[in-house]
Amino acid sequence: MGTPSDENNTTTREPLLKAPTSKGGFRTLPFILANEAFERVASVGLAPNMILYLTRDFGMDTAKAANVIFFWSAANNFTPIIGAFLADSYVGKYRMIGFGSILSFLGMVLLWSTAMFPQARPYCDKFSSICESPTTPQLLLLYSSLGLISAGAGGIRSSSLAFGADQLNKRNNPENAETLQSFFSWYYASATLSSLIAVTCIVYIQENLGWKMGFGVPVMLMFMSSLSFYLASSFYIKLNSRTSLLTGFAQVLVASFRNRHIDLPSQTTNEVHYLRKGSMLRMPSEKLRFLNKACVIKNPQQDLNLDGNALNPWSLCTIDQVEELKALIRVMPLCSAGIMMSVTICQGSLFVIQANTMDRHITPNFEIPAGSFNMFLLLSVIVWIAFYDQIALPLASKIKGKPVRLSFKQRMGIGLLCSCASMVAAAIVEHIRREIAIQQGLSDEPQATVHMSALWLLPYNVLGGLAEAFNGIGQIEFFYSELPKTMSSVASNLLGLGASIASLVASFITSTVDDVTKRGGESWISSNINKGHYDYYYWLLAGLNVLNFIYFLACSKAYGPCKGDGMSLAQESRKGDHERIDDF
Repeated sequence: MGTPSDENNTTTREPLLKAPTSKGGFRTLPFILANEAFERVASVGLAPNMILYLTRDFGMDTAKAANVIFFWSAANNFTPIIGAFLADSYVGKYRMIGFGSILSFLGMVLLWSTAMFPQARPYCDKFSSICESPTTPQLLLLYSSLGLISAGAGGIRSSSLAFGADQLNKRNNPENAETLQSFFSWYYASATLSSLIAVTCIVYIQENLGWKMGFGVPVMLMFMSSLSFYLASSFYIKLNSRTSLLTGFAQVLVASFRNRHIDLPSQTTNEVHYLRKGSMLRMPSEKLRFLNKACVIKNPQQDLNLDGNALNPWSLCTIDQVEELKALIRVMPLCSAGIMMSVTICQGSLFVIQANTMDRHITPNFEIPAGSFNMFLLLSVIVWIAFYDQIALPLASKIKGKPVRLSFKQRMGIGLLCSCASMVAAAIVEHIRREIAIQQGLSDEPQATVHMSALWLLPYNVLGGLAEAFNGIGQIEFFYSELPKTMSSVASNLLGLGASIASLVASFITSTVDDVTKRGGESWISSNINKGHYDYYYWLLAGLNVLNFIYFLACSKAYGPCKGDGMSLAQESRKGDHERIDDF
């Protein structure tokens, strides 16, 4: 996949300030983090109340509006995977972030226009809540705006984490690994804090000042996001892109198939393998051995040119190419085990509808917007990251006398259990809320407020936050540790791939449940929440989470030990004095 020059990527050093000094470092991080922070505040702030905008201002029923949001969420999480491959293979991380910033800005301007101009949306009677069906041009404008926002998010989120790591990744620095590990945790906390601001401030503006202002503020924030990134352009370390990863993967598969008749002896030391210049690898691993046939030199005179390079890269690949594909294949089962947790998290639109029917007052004169209840999930993530990193680990290490840390797979497993518990809590609360609504005679009034505090939704949000904090960060560190550093952008976005698939799975589950249950009368996820059975739907998700945890245990056992198993990335180099915690 790479070439000899890939191993010698260097950056031009330019004089900064008063004296020549190297590029990168901590001074660049505020600009990189500000870029993604503004983007997240802008884009995440659009999502919570989108279900209300689509149902009240675009005349969509609940199931259709939920599916639009699921597909939009899927696009938001999948486009970073495409962006990661493009950044690593063609355009580089810097250009990818800049391109994404511009697309997001344009998308938000289009979405703002649907609120600014009455012709851009269907007519809705505010008193009867009856809306005309949206026309094709109106839907095209809406979907185009959402598509551009997703494409822009893919450009920014695909590369920000890896681009920030590039600024800190000093190989000769003994504290390099520890610095990167702290950066990962606080990057995640920064992104979560931005989302928290989005679901409070932006949602509050939408609910109290209307959609024109509620969509206009994200436009201004996205403009600031683009500006903040380009302000430090001359300070960044900008590594060159590599040869296409996808092409390299395809070459390994084709070469393995072409060489399928080669017999691989049990002792690979007798084989002659094609090495990339400057590579640290000398022998392919024994796992997924059938792929090793892609790097076997059958006849040096026929397979190599005078410079020692492969004459046909579709018949002979480097060991590095083979090992990169192996690493990606091996992590995918554990990646897929996180999908159900993301399915649980992306049910937020239904919880907005649920919260909208409950008493949201904190004081007689102030109530929490229905779309802002997600802030408790985000607060749980931030609080747990700070507690785990600054209190729990130092205290446990002091008691043990050695550094102590939960392994990657342990954290992922705990997160999946929290995800299951969150849906159990949601089902119980919804069952009680529905019973109260029926007792109060509100069966035919889905927008009426029942006498039950919306704070009963906190258990779901807190447990969901813990699930994301444990499983999400555990997955990011797991992928970054297990995949080659040449795939850093891909590693940092595999969590997004799972979330993207989860949105499609959630859409499939929602559509299936709606189609099946409405045959016997009222759908479980009816537009009338008091006649539907959202509690049954949540119990179904809880059961699927239990099955998913069993699947995770099987995948974890099949995967075997991780690199630096039971250790953080910062301590992989100090394996001798680390206190291990038994893994799954």
